[in-house]
Amino acid sequence: MAVIGLGASLTTVPATAEETSTPQVKWGQCPDHVVAEAAPTVLHCAHVPVPLDYARPEGEQIDLTISRLAATDPDKRRGILMLNPGGPGGSGLALSALLVAQGLPSSVTDRYDLIGMDTRGIGHSTPVSCGFTTDSPYYANIPPYAVDDAAVTAQAKVAEQAAKQCADNDDDGRLRHITTANTARDLDRIRAALGEEKTSYLGYSYGTALGSAYASMFPERSDRIVLDSNIGDTHLDRDGMRRYALGMEQTLPDFAKWAARRHDSYGLGRTPGQVRASYLAIAGRLDKAPVAGIDGSIFRLLTFGHLFKQTLYPKLAQTWQTLLEGDATAARGLTVAPAETADGGLLPTDNALTVFLAVTCNDVEWPEDVNTYRQGVAEDRERYPLYGAATANITPCAFWPYAPAEPPVAVDAEGPRNVLLLQNRRDAPTPRLGGKMLREKFGDRARLISVDDSGHGVYVLGKNSCALNTTTRYLVEGEMPGKDMSCRAD
Repeated sequence: MAVIGLGASLTTVPATAEETSTPQVKWGQCPDHVVAEAAPTVLHCAHVPVPLDYARPEGEQIDLTISRLAATDPDKRRGILMLNPGGPGGSGLALSALLVAQGLPSSVTDRYDLIGMDTRGIGHSTPVSCGFTTDSPYYANIPPYAVDDAAVTAQAKVAEQAAKQCADNDDDGRLRHITTANTARDLDRIRAALGEEKTSYLGYSYGTALGSAYASMFPERSDRIVLDSNIGDTHLDRDGMRRYALGMEQTLPDFAKWAARRHDSYGLGRTPGQVRASYLAIAGRLDKAPVAGIDGSIFRLLTFGHLFKQTLYPKLAQTWQTLLEGDATAARGLTVAPAETADGGLLPTDNALTVFLAVTCNDVEWPEDVNTYRQGVAEDRERYPLYGAATANITPCAFWPYAPAEPPVAVDAEGPRNVLLLQNRRDAPTPRLGGKMLREKFGDRARLISVDDSGHGVYVLGKNSCALNTTTRYLVEGEMPGKDMSCRAD
């Protein structure tokens, strides 16, 4: 397809947003589903207009929907703490309520207005859509596991069609403006609209890329920045996607140890090595003969997703056991495979899939040659046998219709020492390498807390007391560790 882009016109987009000390938002009731999701916590919501195109700030405006959980002690209030759940593509309107429900210390909620949001393109913030339906072959942003070169070729056709579908559905021309840099500019518009001189920030997963971009573009307006489960830069590129497979190699052993201790219940192996062999055997068998619509690719994706939290291990073990036994009736109760929902209706995750593609494909150039992906798949099938042939596979970014309008945001090591990085040592989508990479890029601006734990998410979402206490002290008292730290397992 012809490359459609804005050329160099956006390479000189200013980082700054307007200054104000007067709040400009009107708080009201949140959308019904947010009210239900946040209950019993009561949130208030508002709209903030921002430019669709920051190169034309007086042009078309789009609405951002934000939420607020107001600080509970006005005498102690420090300011605002913006929140982002990651994705890109995740809704954050109810994130404050989730964190409170998970045990966010009251010393934090005393001092900060917690500001959640649907970032540009998501949910209630002028959403974008590629029109992915339940009968579409494109249903996940991690490509399917490619068993051979022919599978890469087949996925290239799916990826090309998905990119074309996004372009065909982009009637209003908004898709090309969904980028990390523009979202960081949006954060500064929100800060200004709330009448705050600075903002603190807590972001998880892709939220670490957004937080890194904001702290780099607006260092003087960044207050206390916490980046949890880091992808390693201000954007997700092909190398970042391939690191998912590294994370799975490092994280599966924790599940394997757990399952081996429960062999009499699940029958997956008496040693971690035997459990790993069961994974490879199940995947290989499903590659040849799917069970209830679950093939080897979906099985690997299910396993990857269930490594995010240790609380998901029992369900994962049950899934493996059912598929190991080849029980089609029981397997239908485990999950709904895409082929079994092919009614042609809009995929419930269409918006999230669309934003993920827009951000990752717009932020940085991806290789366009299919042979590059064939080679990467062959390499990663060997070095990361659990999942490498999936995460190295070709994505719609190879055929994306829009060229990046500006270079990705460079991490700025010049600025206040105010970036606290949190990282579990074993994390499937964001392995510890991402935290180390970002620590090196931020230099003395940052400190890295490495936690001897497994799973995705450290602060509040994890259960490590050392990481919890260190982060809370920073947010509440501003006490940044003097050097990088390691937190032992509780």
